[in-house]
Amino acid sequence: MSDTLAGILTVVALLVVLAIVYKPLGDYMARIFTSDKHSGVELALYRILRVDPNAEQRWSTYAAGGLGFSFVGVILLYLLQRLQTFLPMAFGHDPVPAAVAFNTAISFVTNTNWQSYVPETTLGNTVQMAGLTVQNVVSAAVGIVVAIALIRGFVRYNTDRLGNFWVDLTRCVIRLMLPISFVFAIILIATGVVMSFKSGVDVTAVDGTQHTLALAPAASQESIKELGTNGGGIFNANSAHPFENPNGLSNFVEIFLELVIPVALTRTFGTMVRNTRQGTVLVAVMGAVWLVFIALAWASEAHPNGPAAQAAGAALEGKEVRFGIPSSIIFGISTTGTSTGAVNSWHDSFTGGAGGLTILNMLLGEVAPGGTGTGLYSILIIAIIAVFLAGLMVGRTPEYLGKKIGRVQVTAASISLLTMPALVLIGAGLAIALPSTLGALGNDGAHGFSEVLYAYASASNNNGSAFGGLTVTSDFFQVTLGLAMLFGRFVPILAVLVLASSLAKQKRVEAGTGTLPTDGTLFAVMVGGTLILVAALTFFPALALGPIAEALS
Repeated sequence: MSDTLAGILTVVALLVVLAIVYKPLGDYMARIFTSDKHSGVELALYRILRVDPNAEQRWSTYAAGGLGFSFVGVILLYLLQRLQTFLPMAFGHDPVPAAVAFNTAISFVTNTNWQSYVPETTLGNTVQMAGLTVQNVVSAAVGIVVAIALIRGFVRYNTDRLGNFWVDLTRCVIRLMLPISFVFAIILIATGVVMSFKSGVDVTAVDGTQHTLALAPAASQESIKELGTNGGGIFNANSAHPFENPNGLSNFVEIFLELVIPVALTRTFGTMVRNTRQGTVLVAVMGAVWLVFIALAWASEAHPNGPAAQAAGAALEGKEVRFGIPSSIIFGISTTGTSTGAVNSWHDSFTGGAGGLTILNMLLGEVAPGGTGTGLYSILIIAIIAVFLAGLMVGRTPEYLGKKIGRVQVTAASISLLTMPALVLIGAGLAIALPSTLGALGNDGAHGFSEVLYAYASASNNNGSAFGGLTVTSDFFQVTLGLAMLFGRFVPILAVLVLASSLAKQKRVEAGTGTLPTDGTLFAVMVGGTLILVAALTFFPALALGPIAEALS
């Protein structure tokens, strides 16, 4: 009963705190990307990088900046891992194997943070800080600026310019990501999260044996890991490790950080399009999905169908006793709904129903509320599809925020929408079909299939969490999951920027008597229905083979 009350209070407290910061943070982000003033630090960076801050870019130039920046990031991060032995604070660690370094470089640059290695025994502090933490900041910023470019597509008229990638990226890093990360790193230290540059500390166990506990600059990593919806742990146990997440307060702070920017970006959208109710509709859909999934997963964990779990009264395996079922479920649904990928419990030990919901949460496109930037532009894609379907039903050209939704817009939206399902189903199908990969499964039957489906859902959605049980150290998984992360990140980004450009080139269409209102309850229901319908039609057969079959067994 006390756990149930604590869980309910946690959800209520999260909603209250998010509501408090929703308007000020959302409006602040809108000011960041609409201001025509540059700070001294920003101007100095522009001079060093030879960037004209007043030059606007077409979608192709904007995309080239984002892709080029990310490509350089992959190369540099790969080299840092391969040359680790020559770096300070390497603590004697060997160079990271080529396949793992390739996978990890793509993983962190794409904001996925999928980890197929043990951090405390593989990486020193220099690679962690100069490589992984830097990418945690800038990869999150890339997602945000792409969402801002799409908003400009709705706001602007008769132009092919979407802003300047380098200006947007610089402002996002300096004015948003770094200040908030710094403040919350201090808050996390105050809650007990470790912040040390030592490799470890020697301890004597109660039986007299000697052990070395790994240490790391965890608080600074943890702050941006959650704020940027990255998720990669500095310890192998991730946010279940007491050095990363020691108590209920730190757990609450980390969940809040996962949710705060994706939620507030809907306010940014409403502010920039000069109709805040548009943002309210989107955040209402996000919040409804988040709450429903928490309730269903919580019920599944509290009423398990296995004999051992039934004897214990709940599915307690794989959960830290300091969090229990409620905080584990809230964290698990939040992390799979925000493309964060951090975990404070073992998803592989969830019941069939709860485990299936974490998979489905990713397969929705992670829009509840989604990653930093990616959540906003993904749910806007769903909104465009909903408007298009409504137009088909009434036999008129669909409109959204004063822009016509025609062939070009629907094609770009469809490419963005369908990229992830194609990667998930093709990747999982290959992994199951090839005899050489079956030995990597930790379980057979429906649960083993769920492990594979979760892995490709996580990679393709740039989530990074692992179901567990599946051994992904082979070159096949390293390469295919790496490619899933790469295409899952950049194909939708290119499609979104094409969409933004096509919208910005249009003239404004004045709303008429036949225009579908998109700032009310009806449209919220349509967006939510479209979201569920698309996922159900696409993934029901795969889910039926895995988590649904397990839940019914």
